[in-house]
Parts: sequence; C-alpha cells; structure tokens
Amino acid sequence: MHRRQLWLALALLWLAGFGLRLPVLAIPPVLPLMQADLGLSGTHIGILNGLPVFLFAAAAIPGAILIARFGALNAVIVGLLLAGVAGSLRGFANDLLSLYAMTVLMGAGIAFMQPAMPALVRAWTPERIGFSTALYTNGLLVGEVVPVALTAPLVLPLVDGSWRASLVFWGVPMIAFAALMLLAPRANSGVAAPSRRWWPDWRDGTIWRLGFILSSVNGVYFCANAFIPGYLTNEGRADLIGITLTALNIAQLPASAIMLVVAGKFERRAWPMVVTGLLMLVSVTGIAFSASGWTVAWAALLGFVGAATLTIGFALPAMVSAPEDVGRVSAAMFTISYTMAMVTSVVSGAAWDFAGDPRWAFLPIALSVLPQVLLIGTIRFPKNT
Repeated sequence: MHRRQLWLALALLWLAGFGLRLPVLAIPPVLPLMQADLGLSGTHIGILNGLPVFLFAAAAIPGAILIARFGALNAVIVGLLLAGVAGSLRGFANDLLSLYAMTVLMGAGIAFMQPAMPALVRAWTPERIGFSTALYTNGLLVGEVVPVALTAPLVLPLVDGSWRASLVFWGVPMIAFAALMLLAPRANSGVAAPSRRWWPDWRDGTIWRLGFILSSVNGVYFCANAFIPGYLTNEGRADLIGITLTALNIAQLPASAIMLVVAGKFERRAWPMVVTGLLMLVSVTGIAFSASGWTVAWAALLGFVGAATLTIGFALPAMVSAPEDVGRVSAAMFTISYTMAMVTSVVSGAAWDFAGDPRWAFLPIALSVLPQVLLIGTIRFPKNT
C-alpha cells in the first residue's frame, strides 16, 4: 500500500472506531430528561442501556457472515449507516416500544462493524496490526468521550434543551463517516475469511473464558454510564452528573495514549488484567459509597484502568488463535462478553428497583469484575500464533 493510501486507511480506521460508540454514549447525558419525559423506571433504564450491548452479542455472528459474504469494508459502511439512521430516529420515539426498536437497530449496526474492524486492520495494515488496533481503539474511546463531554454544555443549548434533537445531532456524523468510507482503498479489503470458517467452535473452553473476561470491562463500563446519573440524582448531587460522566470517559484517553506505547510489554501476560480488574472493583465500590467530589475521582480511575483493560482484551483473540481463526474467535468472544454485560445491566436495574435505592445497582456491577480477575490466569498464550 502506498504511503498516501496508508494514511487514508489509518484515518478511516480511526473514524470507524470513533463511530463504534458515538450513538451509544449519546444517551447517558440526556437520561434524566428522557426519564422525566417517558416515565422510565430503573428497570427500563437498565434494559435501554443493555439493548445495544445485547445486540453487540446477538449480531456478532451475523456480522461475521456479512463480512465473509460482502467484505469487511462493506460491512463497516452498512453498520455506520444503520447505526446513524436508527440512532437519529430514537429522537422521534413517542413511547418505550419505539425507543427500544430503534435502539435495537442502532446496536445491530454497530455489531456488524465490530468484527469487521480486525478484518480491516489485517487487510489494510498487515505489518502494523498492533498499532492499527490501538489506533481504532483510541477512536472508539474518543467516541465515548465526545458525546458525554459536549452534550450538556454545547449540544443541548444548541437544540433548546431537547433530548430528542440531541440524539439526531449525534446520528448525523455516523452517516457522514459512511460516505467517507467510500474513499477507502479497495485493494485487500475483501472477505475476512472463507465462509466455511465463520462458525466458532463453541466446544473450545478458551472461547468461553475470553468472552467472560471481556464481559467484565464491558459490563462495568456500560453500567457505570447508565446508573451513575440516577444514583447521583437520588443522593441529591445531580450537579455532579456531567463532570462524573466526563471524568469516567475522558480519563480513558491518556490510558489509550499510554497503551499505544506500552501495549507490547503486556502481551501474553496475565498480571496486567488482574491488576486492572482489582482497580476496577475498588473504583466501583468507591463510586457507590461517595456521592461527592470523590465520585469524580473514582470514576476517573475506573475510566483509566478500563481503557487499558479494553485495549488488552481486544488483542486477546489474536494472541491465542491461529491467524485464520481470529475472526470467528473474535465474534464468539463478542457474543459471550456482550451477552453477559447485558445480563449485568438488567440485574443491576432490577436490584435498584427491588431495594428502592440506585446504590444497589452497583453490587452486580462490582461482581461482574470477578471473571476477569479469576480467569485470565487460565488462558494459555502460545509463543507463535
């Protein structure tokens, strides 16, 4: 690939990574407004938060089929369009059912993109796989920060405080990204693997362990964004919602930058995941028992260690699988991990409703960290994969 094509490929990988979370994280800053307008309960919020996560799981295998049939690049384009249009249409929902329906479609679009990203990395930058993976992960993390940080101070004033218009606002860039992907180098951007290799070997215990390990950071991150607003509102500290969510998400950026440099030193080692898992557990506990300025600090620590964990987690299939199996192992890992994250979200919302106190939502969140801490030591890392 020529230098100009390489830079274009890297830029598009970053933009696609940015789109992987942008419409999902447009929801937390406006959740109190949505709750008041639509009468959402704690369980409703848990389901709304969990639906995209569930689709990340349910549509991962269909996404692998889409890649094998039409190519990774086309899968990303379709995913961006679907997520952008459906994400915008959430702003027109007048009832819970229509809101859920558009959220399902949005989640499916992102789910199609996720297994396609490693395929594009391998196709476009076969000699820079580690760096390119870290690059699109950085885009993903920035995509988590931007809507959380800018919705309250910039977007809501721009749209007269309408949560509906704000969701439309954040859907438009996704459609623009899809158009930009048409500029991508078409050479070597075809299918990720022969179609006969798309189905995972569900009898392989490593696949299940990888899925449970990644479910820890996924469950903690999505649930923290969903339940912190209700928790702080209940504690009379709604003034901390914006800065806490911003700290949770923006603290991921320095971690991502550091991982671009040091990720290689953490490869095929269990202890980094054990350390980050324990720090996530401490952070979640700190959030649940503070409701003060300390909540912001604990959220920042959670975001920092979570970003490091996510970067390592995305690389696990490539470390333990043969090259021809990375796609299907990744799809299986996403299926398992996001299913468990969805379960964590719903159970957390139910715990809130059962106890009548949103603080109890953080108990299932804390428990969801345990698979990462306990299972990473059981993963065997071949020297050559």
